Amino acid sequence: MTTTLLETVRRYADMNADATGIARTPVPGLGLVRATAPSGLQHSISRPLVCLVVQGAKQVTMGPDSLAFSAGDSLLITADVPTVSQITRASVAAPYLSLVLQLDPSVIADLDTDMRAGGGHDHAPVRVEPTEAEVTDAALRLMRLLDRPAAVPVLQGQLVREMHYWLLMGRHGAAIRRLGWPDGHARRIARAVALLRADLRQRLSVGQLADAAGMSPSSFHRHFRAVTSLSPLQFQKQLRLIEARRLMQAEAASASSAAFAVGYESVQQFTREYGRLFGLPPVRDTEAARDRAAA
Repeated sequence: MTTTLLETVRRYADMNADATGIARTPVPGLGLVRATAPSGLQHSISRPLVCLVVQGAKQVTMGPDSLAFSAGDSLLITADVPTVSQITRASVAAPYLSLVLQLDPSVIADLDTDMRAGGGHDHAPVRVEPTEAEVTDAALRLMRLLDRPAAVPVLQGQLVREMHYWLLMGRHGAAIRRLGWPDGHARRIARAVALLRADLRQRLSVGQLADAAGMSPSSFHRHFRAVTSLSPLQFQKQLRLIEARRLMQAEAASASSAAFAVGYESVQQFTREYGRLFGLPPVRDTEAARDRAAA
């Protein structure tokens, strides 16, 4: 990882990171993460993305698989899968810093047609590889673009497209390519996931989700679990609990208001399921998070 990219990411993150360590950018789908101390366990269901670590180290777990990665590595997530992550190396003098870009299936499909590339057979939805020099260079030019706000609307599209191109040409290529297949299982399941994300409070049957994916209910249920590792009901439950946790920790919402905001009708049920996922009941988990932030 070049020192220049590290310096560029650090400068932007130092100036723009919010209280949670997230620095948003005017480029859709591009953000930075900054942390000055190791973190607790962070549960999420991420959209397909690539994460380039420029300083520090992190660990990500999906099911029984655990991946450790650090500066010079890139993490790829090619499906909406539940992960548990933890920043393992960070300090005030040397913060954890990463650049995160959400992958765009339409760009991938367009590039794949132009490249006339093969499909590949590597299906692991979460993986870590060293970051190629071409990806690092494209990321640096994308970051430098942020210093010229007037040029962002004109040039962002081609630079994001270039990053996708080099990712497709690199070690992650076979896995990323599947995201661009319009009739592939990943894209079909993604349509159902988008429906679940659109309103966490709505009740959706497997039949409705299967219709969105263009599958029969039995085929949908099987492929949904194969792609995400969860059933549709388990997936929605984790989405709700993760959002409720964010509301309590980032927006100081009470446990009951967070529960109702994400679609729970019973606070007791919410508390029980929250504890199963995060290891602590809502109030104690929120207090622990505040203690870590104050330390």
